[in-house]
Amino acid sequence: MPVQEEASVSILNSVISRDGAPAVARRKVTVLSKRQRKVRNTLVAYSFIAPNFLGFAVFTLGPILFAFALAFMHWDGSNAITFAGLDNFWRLFEDKAFIAAFWNTIIYTAASVPATLLCALGLAVLLNQKIVGRNFFRTAMFFPYVASLVAVAVVWNMIFNPEMGPVNMILYTLGLDPKNMPGWSADRHWAMVTVILFGIWKNMGYYMVIYLAGLQGINSELYEAADLDGANSWQKFIHVTVPQLGPTTFFVTVMLTIQSFKVFDQIFMITQGGPGTSTLVLVYHIYNEAFTSWDLGYSSMISLVLFFLVLAVTVFQFRRQREDDA
Repeated sequence: MPVQEEASVSILNSVISRDGAPAVARRKVTVLSKRQRKVRNTLVAYSFIAPNFLGFAVFTLGPILFAFALAFMHWDGSNAITFAGLDNFWRLFEDKAFIAAFWNTIIYTAASVPATLLCALGLAVLLNQKIVGRNFFRTAMFFPYVASLVAVAVVWNMIFNPEMGPVNMILYTLGLDPKNMPGWSADRHWAMVTVILFGIWKNMGYYMVIYLAGLQGINSELYEAADLDGANSWQKFIHVTVPQLGPTTFFVTVMLTIQSFKVFDQIFMITQGGPGTSTLVLVYHIYNEAFTSWDLGYSSMISLVLFFLVLAVTVFQFRRQREDDA
């Protein structure tokens, strides 16, 4: 049977005069129905999220939808927008710069994600121990992530300077022939390595903090049980620490993958996509097409490709995680 809603009830408190005639009502209390209370609570909830949602709709969702539509248009930012159909899509296969940027993005992601993850996990395990100066080293490892990118990139270029950089000086001291010295960011064969090393160094401190939080959430009784079974440090790490950090590792992997596909700032500050197209990535190619060539329709199509690439990789990671949990 359907539940009957409460009816609105009005309660009149009256004052009876001496002659028996009722006085004017002084208070009226209204009891709302269940539906009215539900509507009121919903409106209150929406009023709290409305400012943030409006900001998201105006500054994020709107531009995203416009970029999706613009991918099938021709527009230079000043003249009228014209319909292009699939012209921008077919142009991708003829654009050598796009092909180079696509593969460079894949290479950067495939190299930087596992390396950053392993470095962050290793630092977290090390700095989770009771060692002298632990808080100092934690702060020092996290500092590159919050430091100014411009300052850090300048220092990095100085460290890896092919002629006067400390890295090549150390290699020379170790006996490496000066003719075989890496050119780092000035060499098309070493430029991507330089960018990858920079990304690992700058980001591993942040994910180290996340792993530290995960390590401190592991039940110590598991390690005590492993000690009773005679497990050594490596066995405890493999059979206790790594499985218990599974959700943390999944989160770090997803975030690192998305961040690697969107890499732009360090490319802009260190190599500007060069030498040639050796470090050109998709986001930097989008930047060139949009704000150098002012081909906004084609740059939107590249953005669309990047969006579906990131979406496909993320969905694959989530499905893989569900299969592992099943």
